[in-house]
Amino acid sequence: MPVTIARAEEIDLISAIPSLRAPDIEITAGASPEQWDAFVGQHPVASRYHVWGWRQVFENAFGHETVYLAARHAGAIVGVLPLVIFRSRLFGKFAVSLPFVDGGGLVASDPTVRGLLVDRARTIAAERGLSHVELRHTARLMPELPVRQHKVGMALPLEPDAERAWAALDRKVRNQIRKAEKSGLVARRGGVELLDAFYDVFARNMRDLGTPVYSPAFFRHVLSTFADTASVFLVEQDTTVVAAGIALAHRQVLAVPWASSLREFRAQSPNNLLYWRIIEHAIAQKMTTFDFGRSTPGEGTFQFKEQWGAQPSPLYWEYVLSPGAELPDLTTKSPRFQAAIATWKRLPVPLTRWLGPHIVRSIP
Repeated sequence: MPVTIARAEEIDLISAIPSLRAPDIEITAGASPEQWDAFVGQHPVASRYHVWGWRQVFENAFGHETVYLAARHAGAIVGVLPLVIFRSRLFGKFAVSLPFVDGGGLVASDPTVRGLLVDRARTIAAERGLSHVELRHTARLMPELPVRQHKVGMALPLEPDAERAWAALDRKVRNQIRKAEKSGLVARRGGVELLDAFYDVFARNMRDLGTPVYSPAFFRHVLSTFADTASVFLVEQDTTVVAAGIALAHRQVLAVPWASSLREFRAQSPNNLLYWRIIEHAIAQKMTTFDFGRSTPGEGTFQFKEQWGAQPSPLYWEYVLSPGAELPDLTTKSPRFQAAIATWKRLPVPLTRWLGPHIVRSIP
């Protein structure tokens, strides 16, 4: 996650709230959107994905049940844990905080609060017959829980102006950007009116990667819910869109969680021009950090982000396991996915656009 966000070991030092006692804390699923956003808006470790609007996105775009737990002390919220419930014939029943995005998990002002929220999540898992609850954190918040560390966040501290940012780039990256410009590629920025163009590129690229694609409705909900902070960027050659991305602004961080380019235009380096134009925009908006999103160390996307100067930071996915449950593995490295990925790459794009959303809603 972005380097400007505080780590878990800083939480209790940052908080002005004294150590709390369990009997004084109420755990509720009835917090109002206003109360929720007031708390996450001022807490230094809350991510862009903790804001209430994402609950509407998960419910409306995927149809999943959500349980948004809040801890209260003397009427004030002192911790939150958003949960999205999955019920899948393929993968079983489980909960994630939060799925489909790079962040989520616990946000609390006290270790006691964190423990009580996890206890309530464990109770919910038992009541609903869930195999596990996955908590996606940027630090080791609950050391007693089993953890997986297969992903890292990739963030780039931004220079105060584009000229210095350009000079700081690796020479190879600068040459690729120049190559894109000399090839006649141009970039533009907009909103939901550019969604169809973005989705055409995104869906084709996901098919090529062997990954089921999200529905257009998911991105439409994101762009409409966060219209003031979300943007679509396109790179075009003449009238053909060859690369596209969606950027989300939060505090002083601009993130690109979804970006793709067409393989047949790879020689013109459209991805490099896309990211450079987004970085220029971030600097113009006085952002301090560019968040490339999570990656698997050593893979191609990791190496691409690393050449821009992005620094990895560990991600910790902690698990509340029900009795007898094993640590889940829904990553593409899992053997159960390899044959499916190979088959998916051979399917026609229109078919993957129809099938993909039905499948990917069950893969967090």
